[in-house]
Amino acid sequence: MGRIRIVWGTAAGPTAMASYDAALAAANVHNYNLVSVSSVIPANAEIEVVGEAPDLGPPGERLTVVEGRSTIAPGNVEPAVASLGWSREANGPGIFYETSGTDPDAVRSRIDAGLAAGRELRDWAFEDDGRRTVVAESSPNRHTTAVVLAVYGESGSIL
Repeated sequence: MGRIRIVWGTAAGPTAMASYDAALAAANVHNYNLVSVSSVIPANAEIEVVGEAPDLGPPGERLTVVEGRSTIAPGNVEPAVASLGWSREANGPGIFYETSGTDPDAVRSRIDAGLAAGRELRDWAFEDDGRRTVVAESSPNRHTTAVVLAVYGESGSIL
């Protein structure tokens, strides 16, 4: 059985990319090359909500993820909000849905709407649902990022 870990982080930095890198560091996935996939959960995958990833392999390797990400500019009065939701059959396949924005309630509503739409497209017996929403308060002088990721397995060689 494979494992998918749900991890998240928030951070601020002098540039948008620096704040993103620091948010990935808070989730302990900053030393990998992230490869996004289209959000389908394989059958028999174990989903583990951990917050921070364990060591998943050598730096520079490829890591497969589904990612919710929000970055806001300095002085923005609204927070950066990233969210990831999932719905699946018991021990079967499922779907992730990710979204972001600056209004936590609106982001949560979009997660619910996206999952509902995804369930309607599939003839699966959905039973197991989960959500993780991350809010990063704005910084007056720095870019701010919130990330939440579903990390599939461990890293693998990119070469």
